[in-house]
Amino acid sequence: MKQIADVINLIPDGRQHLWSGDLDGARRALLAADPGRVLEIQGSFALVAQEGERVVLARSLERPLRYFLAKAAAGPVLIVAERIDEIAAELGRRGWADQFHPSYTRMAPAHHVTTLRLIGCPDPNPVYRRFFDPPRGTLPPDLDLIGRHYIEALYSELRSWLAAQDPAAPPPIGVPFSGGIDSGSVLLCLNKLLLDQGAAPTRLKAFTLSLDGAGDDARQAREFLQATNLEMLGETIDVPSTALDPLRAVAVIEDYKPLDVECAAVNLALLEAIRSRYPEWRLLVDGDGGDENLKDYPIEANSELTIRSVVNNRMLYQEGWGVDSLKHSLTYSGGYSRGCVRGFACASSQGFVSFSPYTRPSVIAVAEAVPFAELTCGSHERLYALKGEIVSRGVRAVLGCEMPIYPKRRFQHGAATPATAARLFTEDEAPEAPEATEARYRRHFHTLHA
Repeated sequence: MKQIADVINLIPDGRQHLWSGDLDGARRALLAADPGRVLEIQGSFALVAQEGERVVLARSLERPLRYFLAKAAAGPVLIVAERIDEIAAELGRRGWADQFHPSYTRMAPAHHVTTLRLIGCPDPNPVYRRFFDPPRGTLPPDLDLIGRHYIEALYSELRSWLAAQDPAAPPPIGVPFSGGIDSGSVLLCLNKLLLDQGAAPTRLKAFTLSLDGAGDDARQAREFLQATNLEMLGETIDVPSTALDPLRAVAVIEDYKPLDVECAAVNLALLEAIRSRYPEWRLLVDGDGGDENLKDYPIEANSELTIRSVVNNRMLYQEGWGVDSLKHSLTYSGGYSRGCVRGFACASSQGFVSFSPYTRPSVIAVAEAVPFAELTCGSHERLYALKGEIVSRGVRAVLGCEMPIYPKRRFQHGAATPATAARLFTEDEAPEAPEATEARYRRHFHTLHA
């Protein structure tokens, strides 16, 4: 077998956003014998490091990191990138386009160090070593205590992120805002942090999408802001539903799962409108990952899930069934480790840098410590109610204010009226209609690389 002869890293250093330390130190952490060193990297990263024959990759949960092994006359060449189309273009530039197929690309799974060593024909499998393995169910079944720990972790991550921004020229911050639990808690934490720093309220803006001038999110966002005396932060973004283009969303996120495609189509509509209004805007903070942390998805919508599998599997919604599972996609990863592109790729396509504190290990660690089985006793209803209870109690304890709690809605359903949503979007993952939709999206994806 031949060893890796060359590594082509297509991710510029400027795309790494570290809150502390430097890139050289971060790459040394990747190469360390103890994978836990990677957990010490504070910030958003998709990194590759090489030491002789050994190449290691690691990423934070909220962003993609892909690679492809090319064959050259002098030996194997490893290409690393954020996007599949970047890998395809690099292969084309080097005259290796005939080697490419999107299914040959690989995603480095989140929360693992991916190690490649001996590569040749046949190519051996990569080795995955977990660097984030929080203990499960260690907190007592005390919702006040759990809520306080959870929001304290959220607040701390936002404070660290805020401190890493340019203090000489404080940039404005946008929050894609539905008035739901996740975006609401993020907005309240950011508002308090800015007020405590004496920053101008105009630095923070809550952007709410309304398709065709309607949708429940617009009403809900107004009610939330009125209840918390933050009306001055709200801005409704009206977009015609005809502007939604799911096939374009397929190209942007390079995936074909219907719910992710539909969420991305709505997200693109919102971000394009924000970019049009504010050409210089750069920073966005959202609540992505909050549903995954507190397991707030309808179990009934997925025939593969039971409440036992949801509450008993480590980080199921963040990572999928795990890297050792037959269900784990080598091309895409699993869970939010796969779905992160619906936020990251859309924001990047419009020139935004996005961040969600709910994807940070310290916040996930608190969520994993929740004794879900004890608190829910096998009840779906108790599980779905937990998120609102935990976050509202935490906001009350940490921020000293009352936060309105509304029923969960997906982004694509809250941005439109129910009739428009039913016409535009898939209802759930089980019926035959979404399967046909996924097949159409998949076909379109493959035509992009035909």
